[in-house]
Amino acid sequence: MAGYKLYGRAGWGSAIVEAQLAWYGLPFTFEPVDDLFKSSDARAKLEKVNPLAQVPTLMLPDGTVMSESAAITLLLADITGQESLVPGPGTPERAKFLRWLVFIVANIYPTFTYADDPARFVAVNTARDPFRAATDAYAQRLWRQVNGVAGSPWFLGERFSALDIYVAVMTRWRPKRGWFEIEAPRLFAIARHADQRPELAAVWRRNWPT
Repeated sequence: MAGYKLYGRAGWGSAIVEAQLAWYGLPFTFEPVDDLFKSSDARAKLEKVNPLAQVPTLMLPDGTVMSESAAITLLLADITGQESLVPGPGTPERAKFLRWLVFIVANIYPTFTYADDPARFVAVNTARDPFRAATDAYAQRLWRQVNGVAGSPWFLGERFSALDIYVAVMTRWRPKRGWFEIEAPRLFAIARHADQRPELAAVWRRNWPT
């Protein structure tokens, strides 16, 4: 059976899915995508696979296209039959996992969609900087809320999960690790622990080589 094909860009949200594919040991190829904010050709190419032209986009071995990182997270756990990243039904961590997985992707992740390129949403040039600043400030309030419920050493306490992968990746984006160390220290500690997972070392090196 053919492997998976992950459309992505180093350091972007595709790293969340790349880490999970590596964790499960699933065979995949990485299809690099140019900067979707700057390249119309890159958008046109990806739109043929995913009309939203967003990463991560994952093509399954049978040709099915999956988008939305949370959906991919749950699907990969189903495909592998493993509970190492997604607590299974009936486990005590299941409810917390599902709540905060959806919270992160439904509330925090979109703040990057809006603030990374405000020109897509704000027509007036002089309004774009305030729009981005307000969106970033809102994201920081959300991160503080997530920090308040995070466990130790991992988000769910003693067990590692896909939430820790999300934290490890997304704390590298605005406002970046220095802010988290001061304002969201539980999330910062989780991210630093995840950086040391040997199963993910190659993924981190490829996405953040420096």
